[in-house]
Amino acid sequence: MDTIALRPLGRSGLQVSPICLGGNVFGWTADEATSFRLLDAWVDAGMNFVDTADVYSSWVAGHAGGESESVIGRWLRRSGRRDRIILATKVGKPMGGDDKGLSRAYIRRAVEASLKRLQTDVIDLYQAHEDDPATSLVETLSAFADLIQEGKVRAIGASNFSAARLREALAVSEANALPRFESLQPLHNLVERAAYEESLEAVCRDEEVGVIPFFALARGFLTGKYRSAADLGKSARGASVEKYLQPHGLSVLAALDAIAGTIGARPGQVALAWQMARPGITAPIASATSMAQLDELVGAARMHLDRPSIEMLDRVSAAP
Repeated sequence: MDTIALRPLGRSGLQVSPICLGGNVFGWTADEATSFRLLDAWVDAGMNFVDTADVYSSWVAGHAGGESESVIGRWLRRSGRRDRIILATKVGKPMGGDDKGLSRAYIRRAVEASLKRLQTDVIDLYQAHEDDPATSLVETLSAFADLIQEGKVRAIGASNFSAARLREALAVSEANALPRFESLQPLHNLVERAAYEESLEAVCRDEEVGVIPFFALARGFLTGKYRSAADLGKSARGASVEKYLQPHGLSVLAALDAIAGTIGARPGQVALAWQMARPGITAPIASATSMAQLDELVGAARMHLDRPSIEMLDRVSAAP
């Protein structure tokens, strides 16, 4: 079997697999035993990129955040495979009370909590989960610089930043000799292209910022799991997929079905292969809650779509 070719993440020096395993499901829709099996299989397949956040999965009743990081930490302790993964997590989303934002004081508290939950000495990619207009970029980037200097973080990234704020942050880094955001997590997939492509894409390509899109499979819609309102009850995320069940979304799904049928693949694999082929994108983020889903992700990482297939998907997925 072919070796998975790793990709550079921005200018960070980190080399990552072409798909990033989303950790939002760990401790939520994937219990701990399942999460351990998925992580083991991910590494066994030659994949190395895993993304989580301190806030996962605070949206679940009875959860406070930190559940995903804690599961990963226990897997790292049990497996001894810390050196086999590029570990990414995030800071900034509300964790209760005053625990939110990107101030120096909070970043310092939050990183120590994440390191403890993850049971590791260093986070490979530490990301600002969302912009914090109340805190100066100099303060935020200086706090990240301290963590890099102390060896607690290897590189930093941003998520949910506008193009203007990302460009401003990069300029602040350069002007003040501070570490720069080496990656961006934007919303991007075949049915939600505009948020990234209209303005963020140019900044990322101009500045060589790695791009690791979230919701790469549109919450599972692009796998073909949800084809009518009757399918929405299939999972805990079903209600969030209803907005895609309209002519544009269904046309994209039909195109994925056609290409998948021709090449002997699954619709979700084709959707990820389309994204991986787009210049500037480093590694779409997708999650799995079963070994079958994980195997599909690994298979997608080995796929290469031909030009006619890419052009067909470009055309069908263009904004209506």
